[in-house]
Parts: sequence; structure tokens; C-alpha cells
Amino acid sequence: MILVTGATGTIGSALVGQLLARGEEVTALTRDPARIEPRPGLTVTTEIRKASAVFLLAPAGPAIPGIDRALLGRAIEAGAERVVKLSAIATPEAGLNIWHRPGEEAVQASGLSWTILRPTTFASNTLAWRDDIRARRTIPNIFGEGRQGIVDPADVAAVAVEALTTTAHDGRIYTLTGPELLSVPEQAAHLSAVTGTTITTVDIPPAREHFPAEIADMALAGALLVRAGGNAIVTDDVEKVLGRGPGTYRAWAEKNF
Repeated sequence: MILVTGATGTIGSALVGQLLARGEEVTALTRDPARIEPRPGLTVTTEIRKASAVFLLAPAGPAIPGIDRALLGRAIEAGAERVVKLSAIATPEAGLNIWHRPGEEAVQASGLSWTILRPTTFASNTLAWRDDIRARRTIPNIFGEGRQGIVDPADVAAVAVEALTTTAHDGRIYTLTGPELLSVPEQAAHLSAVTGTTITTVDIPPAREHFPAEIADMALAGALLVRAGGNAIVTDDVEKVLGRGPGTYRAWAEKNF
């Protein structure tokens, strides 16, 4: 049995589907069971249950360290043997995963078999542009010409499947990116080609008021780092785990727009 926390989110929901497709028994942890479609092999719960492996995913925000520790503690009490933590990319200049570091340390000190996944920016973040694209409005761009190795969430979930179901990735930390660096204007160009719509962007210097108050300081620091080129990172970790290259942003857009 594999327990997936954050089972209704972007990665959690993809992970549940991929695990079930592999024939695994899955328990999905969520605060709102009605949001999860019943499927063979799937149990839905609002509390930690016994499982051999646990996917640890905390909602974004300053509460991440406490949530990670609490969920990990309950999983250990319930008899878990393996944990895979979804963290966030770290950079030499400034860590974008500061909120995740206490959880990473707790996982490493847990006595369980562990793997840590540090994905970069998700391709799915650009789904937030849909309304603007449909209304033919200009897309606001807080990242300037800063480029990132945009990753397909399905690839992150696929890596998690391997880490949860095999021993080959125990004790490893993977930084997960797509195959190329893209700026916001370059993503918009791909979307223009895919949708047949001319999509334009406008540079907006990032400020605290652009973000929800609870994450504003961290989000602002991250945006400034990206603008300065500090998250221009591409790795081959997806290929190391999956035996194939990561999907491109263009391919993701063709499936989702």
C-alpha cells in the first residue's frame, strides 16, 4: 500500500493515477474526499493510515516544516518503511526551498528509506493564463527575461512512482527539470503556436502585493532570483530515473491548451 498526501493537487493527483495504472494499491489522503474519483485499488482517507511507502507533500507556505514533521511522525507510527518527499529546487545563490529544508532533514533522519525530489517551476503554472489568453489580454510577466527549466508535472509524478515502488533511488536527492530553459515570453510564443492566438507579455517588476500575503516574502525573493538568471538550471535527473528524456513545454502545452 502506498499513501499519497496532497492527493488532489497537481502532482498528487497525477501520482495517484500513475500508481493505479501500475497496479499499486493506493491510499489518497485529502481534506475533501469528494474531490477524488472512486477507482479500483484506491482508498480515500482524511487521516494517515498504514502504508509501506508514503509520498510527503505539504501545501505551499510557511507551515510546511510543521506539516512535514507531523505527517512524517504519523506515517512512522503507522509502520511506513519508505518516504518520498516533494521539496523544491535549490539554487547556489539563494534557496527556493527554505521552507522545505526542515522536512528534508527530518526525512533524512527518520530511519526510513528516503528520496527527496526538488522540482523546478511546473509547466502547469501557466494554466493561470487561460482566462487572459481567451480574453486576448496581455500576460503580466514578473520574471522578465529570466529563464527556467520548466518541468512537466507528469514527469515529476513518474519519478515519484519509481522512488516509491523500487529501492533504486533510496538516499538520493533529484533536481527535476525539463530539457530546456525558457523565459515567460518564450513560453508565450509556444502557446501562441499551439492555440493559434497571438499571445503577448508585459514586464511587471515584482512586488509583494503581487502575491498572497502568507507567501509574499518568499515568492518575491524567488521572482527576483529568476529575473536575475538564478534559476536557469537544467539537469538530467528525470532521464536518470525514467530512462527517457523529460517532456518539453511545447508537448505539455499541446496536451493542456
